[in-house]
Amino acid sequence: MKHAIYYGKQTITAEDISAVSDVLHSDRLTQGSAVENFEKALAQCVQAQYAVACSNGTTALHLACLGLGITAGDTVWVSAVSFVATANCARYCGADVKFIDIDPATGNIATSALANMLAQAEQQQKLPKAIIVVHLGGNSCDMRTVARLCQPHDIAIIEDSCHALGSTYQGQPIGSCQYSDCCVFSFHPVKSITTAEGGMLTCNDQQLALRIRLFASHGITKDNTQWQQKTAAPWYYEQQLLGYNYRLSDLQAALGLSQLQRLNQFIDARQQIAARYQQAFSSYLPMQTLIPNSQSAYHLALIRCPNTNVRSAIYQALAAQHIFCQFHYIPIYRQPYYQALNANNYADYPGAEEHYLHALSLPIYPTLSTADQQRIITIVCMVLDTHLQLTN
Repeated sequence: MKHAIYYGKQTITAEDISAVSDVLHSDRLTQGSAVENFEKALAQCVQAQYAVACSNGTTALHLACLGLGITAGDTVWVSAVSFVATANCARYCGADVKFIDIDPATGNIATSALANMLAQAEQQQKLPKAIIVVHLGGNSCDMRTVARLCQPHDIAIIEDSCHALGSTYQGQPIGSCQYSDCCVFSFHPVKSITTAEGGMLTCNDQQLALRIRLFASHGITKDNTQWQQKTAAPWYYEQQLLGYNYRLSDLQAALGLSQLQRLNQFIDARQQIAARYQQAFSSYLPMQTLIPNSQSAYHLALIRCPNTNVRSAIYQALAAQHIFCQFHYIPIYRQPYYQALNANNYADYPGAEEHYLHALSLPIYPTLSTADQQRIITIVCMVLDTHLQLTN
């Protein structure tokens, strides 16, 4: 029996293991120097001024909302197609959530839908406090247009960049926050780099970074320049707000810092795999469309199948050979939790519904061999050939 292939997989080397081992042999497993070093390295990598590490991508999203002051009574608009955490983070703060339709070709929010929603919300005086855009699969949103639409209304912009470390937009790394208030990353094992579980938030506002750091560590600061009560006591610390224990450990940070050194290699490998898929399927079916002047980190290799029957046939044919795809994602508004909250009408999201009918994520990760990729391509093409024969 041939070995199994999964849609994503971490890449761990002896250097990674050595980096973690060094921390294990050190005096500090948490709240040591490794986290700070990782934060500085990632901020430099994405050309942001500040970076705050945390326990995972979901907590990073929650911290972004907390830092921007989102609370009960506010409304946050979210891309209709993403993992549920993108919407849940606003709900954790007590805010209402509305969904923005997507362009099924890119998988990202449709700026035309955003413009229409803003015009209507302005008339009704119900503008959102923030929007969360998602760079689906590593494919950048049109951030310049998003900023142009939102900034006149003083709407905060959060980039859910959990798929997009290593992606670029107009020559700038995703994470630079050129067109947003903050960007959020995940270091889950299937992402561009991994810390096993972990996250990071980048921004260019010092006060926002300080506030986020407070929320990530119980609301406590030991920085005497930030204290509200002045004292010279060396043991003093202050809890200034109700925070959480969302910290990243030094073990995880050491792994992330080691992995970050190979980010360009990882992205190059993913782009080569995506290019082979693109070439193999050019006569059959489209892959995710990239916007001009951008490069994708290809966290996902998204194909658009002709219909749900073909998608199911591809999924089942691959699974029969122990090759496991994924679907990214069921539109969030379809989830029972959000249906109970909003009673969303599916017809209001034609782009997301089209994506739901056609999208499929094929395996992609840096160590996916050419031979294994050819196994995948051969099976997909066989299914597509059968479909074409039946429809002709």
